[in-house]
Amino acid sequence: MKKGFDSELYLKVQTEKIKERINMFDKLYLEFGGKLIDDFHASRVLPGFEPDNKIKLLERLKEDLEVIFCINANDIEKSKMREDYGISYEMELLRLIDNLCSLGISVNSVVITMYTGQKTVKHLENILQEKNIKSYIHKPIEGYPNDIELIVSDQGYGQNPYIETTKKLVVVTAPGPNSGKLATALSQLYHEYKRGVQAGYAKFETFPVWDLNLMHPVNVAYEAATADLGDVNMIDSFHLEAYNKNAVNYNRDISTFPILKNILTKISGKVIYQSPTDMGVNTISKCIVDDNVVREAANMEIIRRYYNVLSNYKQELSSKEEVERIEILMNRLNLSKEMRKVAQVALSTKKEKGQEVIAIELENGKIITGKQSKLLSATSAMLINVLKEINNIPDDVHLLSSDILEKIFEIKKNTSYKTSYCLNVQEVLIALSVCSGINPIIEKTLKNLELLKGAEAHATYIIENSEKNVLKSLGINLTCEARL
Repeated sequence: MKKGFDSELYLKVQTEKIKERINMFDKLYLEFGGKLIDDFHASRVLPGFEPDNKIKLLERLKEDLEVIFCINANDIEKSKMREDYGISYEMELLRLIDNLCSLGISVNSVVITMYTGQKTVKHLENILQEKNIKSYIHKPIEGYPNDIELIVSDQGYGQNPYIETTKKLVVVTAPGPNSGKLATALSQLYHEYKRGVQAGYAKFETFPVWDLNLMHPVNVAYEAATADLGDVNMIDSFHLEAYNKNAVNYNRDISTFPILKNILTKISGKVIYQSPTDMGVNTISKCIVDDNVVREAANMEIIRRYYNVLSNYKQELSSKEEVERIEILMNRLNLSKEMRKVAQVALSTKKEKGQEVIAIELENGKIITGKQSKLLSATSAMLINVLKEINNIPDDVHLLSSDILEKIFEIKKNTSYKTSYCLNVQEVLIALSVCSGINPIIEKTLKNLELLKGAEAHATYIIENSEKNVLKSLGINLTCEARL
C-alpha cells in the first residue's frame, strides 16, 4: 500500500497542538468527536493513518489527562446500535472504558445526559458502580440552547452536578453522536468559573479538515460518510470575516457558533474564539505526505459509500435522499461506479459464468474471483481461492476435500430451515480451523489471513450480514451490487 499520510508525524504535531491549547487555560475541556478507536474511515481515506491513532494520542497525553464519557439516556432506553460494530451504545461505552483503563488512561466518570426517568439507566449505573466508575445525571435544560440567560445560570448549567477533576486536560467523549458532549463540557466550564478556575473549551474532530480545499476528496468523503445526517461542508464565514482566510467546517458547527460563542463569553466574561474553526485543534493536513495518494484513496471511499448506500436503499435501510446526496458529491468530482475496478471484474465474471460472483483485489493489483456453487457460497469460494493464491498453493490442491464439504452440507441441509444450504464463509473458516490441526498447509494458510487486510472486494449481489461481518473482521473493504 502506498502511504499518503505519516502517522508518527501526526502523533507528534497533534500532541504539540493540544498541549499548546492546554497552556492557554488553567484547565482545558476537549470535546473529542468521531471514533475513539478503530477509526477505519480515516485509515481508508488517509493511507498510512493507523486506526488506533487517537488512543495513541491519548496515551502520549495520559499523565495530564482524564476522560469523561457521555451517553444519552434515550439511546440507552432504545438500545441504540452502532451499525459499524453491531453493538449497542451502552456496550460500546463499556468497551471503550475497558480499553482506556487497560492502557492506564484515567476514566473519571460517565455522564448520562437527557435523563427524564428512563428506567433502563439504572442498569448501566449498576454496571459502572461495579467497575468503580462514577456516574452523573444531566437532565434537559428548558430553553436549550437559545435561552442563554437561563442556560448560564444556577437554574441551567448550575443544576447539573459538578464533576471533580484533577488533571489539566479533560477529554469529553462518547460512544456515538448526539450524546451531549458539548453540553457536558460547557456545564463543567460554568462550574469551574464559579470556583475561580479559568477553564477553556476546544474541539478535536478529524473531519472535515479545515485547511484542505472545500472540494478536496478527503473532505468530500466525510460528507459521503455522513450522508445519513445531512452534514454539509461549508466555508467558515466567521473565519473568513475575522482573518480573511478560507477554512472548511460543517453546517451544524457554523450555524450554532453564534450561540456557542455567546455562551462561552457569558461564562468566561471574554471572547476567546472568533470562529468555529478557531475552536478546533486539527493538524491532519500537516501530515499528508503524498496528496495524490490521499486523493485517490478518498475518491475510492466515496465510490464505496455510494455502493453501500445503494444496497442499503434496496433493503429499505437508507433513504432516497442519502443516495442523491452522494450522487451529487460524485458528480462534483467526476466519479462513477465504473471506476471501481474490482466491481467491473465481478460483473463481467458473472456474465461469463452465469453465477453470482464475488471478486477481491489484492495489494499487487491481481483480482481473484469465487462463484456460487451447490456446496459453497460465492464468498466462501472466493476466500478459498484467494487463500490459495496468497499462499502459492496449486489449483489441483484442495484446502477442503469434497468429502468434508459434502458432509457439512448434508448436516446443514438436515438441520437448517433455509432453502439454500451452501456453506457460508464463517462455516468454511471453521472447517479450515478444524482441519488445520492435522494439515500443516491449512495451518500456514490461516496464519496469512491478515494479508487480506485492506483488500477491495465486490459482490454481484447483496450478501448476508453474517458473511459481511466476517469479511469486515478480516479488514476487507466490501461493496455489493444493489440486488437481493
